[in-house]
Amino acid sequence: MTLRLYMHPLASYCWKTLIALYEADVSFEPEIVDLQDADARERFVRMTPLGKFPVIVDEENGKAFPESSIIIEYLASKYPAAAKLLPSDPDLALRVRLSDRFYDLYIHEKMQKIVGDRIRPEGQKDPGGVERAHAELEIALALVDRDMGSGGWATGLTFTMADCAAAPALYYANQVAPFGDNHPGAARYLDRLIARPSFARVLAEAQPYFDMFPRS
Repeated sequence: MTLRLYMHPLASYCWKTLIALYEADVSFEPEIVDLQDADARERFVRMTPLGKFPVIVDEENGKAFPESSIIIEYLASKYPAAAKLLPSDPDLALRVRLSDRFYDLYIHEKMQKIVGDRIRPEGQKDPGGVERAHAELEIALALVDRDMGSGGWATGLTFTMADCAAAPALYYANQVAPFGDNHPGAARYLDRLIARPSFARVLAEAQPYFDMFPRS
C-alpha cells in the first residue's frame, strides 16, 4: 500500500477526497485521526502544522499533499482511472475547477460557519456571522437550483471533481438548513449524489459517527 489518507470519517473535506478515491477505485490505507486525543493531535500537527484534514501521503514516491482539491488533482495526474475527475481539455478543466471552488467557498464554508457556531461556548457565539452565512448560502443554493434542476452533474454529463466537492457541501448544508422545499433543483441534485455508489459508501462509513454532528 503506497497511499495513506489521514482523515476522519465525519470530516466533510475528507468525504470529498474519499469520493474521488472510490470513484477511481484507487487503493489506499485510511488513517483515522482523533483530534480529541492529545497524542494523536500532536503527531498529526507535527506532520501538518495547520492540523486540517485531509492529508494524503504517497509513501512510494515520498510525497504528501493537504487540501482536498490538490489531492484530487494529484490522483488525476497519477492514476488513469482518476483522470476522468479532471478533464484534459483546458477549458473544461477550468469549468470543473470553477465549480469545485464554488461548492467549497460558497456552500461548504457557509455551512461550516453555521456548524462551527453551534459548538462555540455561550458568550462566544456570532449570531450576526451565522445570519450572513445563511443569507449567502441561500444565494448559492439558488444558483445550484437554477443550474442543476434539469439533471446531470455539476459541469455536464460526466462526474468530476466538482461533484466530489458538491456532495459533502450539499449534504451537510441540508442538515443545518434543510432546503428541499425552497430549492427543489438542488434537492434533486443532492438525491443523485446520494445515490452515487462512491458517496453512498462514504455515508455508510460515516454512519457510526453521525451522533457527533451538532444538529442544533
